[in-house]
Amino acid sequence: MNHLAHVFLAPDTPQARVGSIMGDFCRGIAMDQLPGNVRRGVEHHLAVDGYTDRHPQVCASRRLFSPQRRRFAGVALDILYDHYLLKHWNRFSDVDADRFIRMVYQELPEHEHLMPRRMLWVTRRITEDDWFGHYRRLDNIGYALDRVAGRIRFPNRFGGIIEEIERHNEELEARFIGFFRELQRDAREL
Repeated sequence: MNHLAHVFLAPDTPQARVGSIMGDFCRGIAMDQLPGNVRRGVEHHLAVDGYTDRHPQVCASRRLFSPQRRRFAGVALDILYDHYLLKHWNRFSDVDADRFIRMVYQELPEHEHLMPRRMLWVTRRITEDDWFGHYRRLDNIGYALDRVAGRIRFPNRFGGIIEEIERHNEELEARFIGFFRELQRDAREL
């Protein structure tokens, strides 16, 4: 899961939503020194990632990618799932998507004092550049994935992966909808 899906699924407190993003930046952090709800958010993030990685719909979606790109399919799906979540938001929430995003964009700067430096840099990019809003368009997902490809420090064929996503978009989207319903139901227990 990527950042939007994590904050969407997180326990419903600002600190837990911050922790749900912190799950990607928690290496080297003393978990026992985090405030309780932040720690709950980090733990929830890790549990959601584990659930997602093992889910049959996600595993089947990864297999749709070519052998050259399959190694990066998980990264591609994480970001793509934020797009599908926004596209099908009303299936999963009664809260308006724009209202939810504005709330998160307000909460993140208010909790910067809790964030490690790398997370602080990323959350500022998220809010200042409206990453979540840009994820509404599939071509922006391709742009985001190409940027990720450019940051990989070894030769790879991850760039241009949006072509494979577009080729399998209907199946990927259908698999996401089935998977995310189950994840949303089970996320409360994770």
